[in-house]
Amino acid sequence: MYTNAQKRSLEEVQELRKEAGRWLRELREAKGLSQRQLAERTDCEYYTFISQLETGRGRIPPDRYRLWAEALEIDTKVFVRQLMAYYDPVTFEILFGE
Repeated sequence: MYTNAQKRSLEEVQELRKEAGRWLRELREAKGLSQRQLAERTDCEYYTFISQLETGRGRIPPDRYRLWAEALEIDTKVFVRQLMAYYDPVTFEILFGE
């Protein structure tokens, strides 16, 4: 298990997670969903998990990406690509960089 293969400082990682959280919150709010409603759509046991994600204190597990994309009514490839920019910026740059 790797801890920080991205070679980014903890501060940089935290900022990327916060950006991801803001993006997820914008998607949720654009669909008119509460955190509780999104938790139900994504089979999260606790709606507080949504709050944690939106404040940058966690990340969506990769095996849940499709479910989340469907819940937020966004194309799965678009959703995963954007999450990768936040969660795995090195791989994102390799695959999609200019």
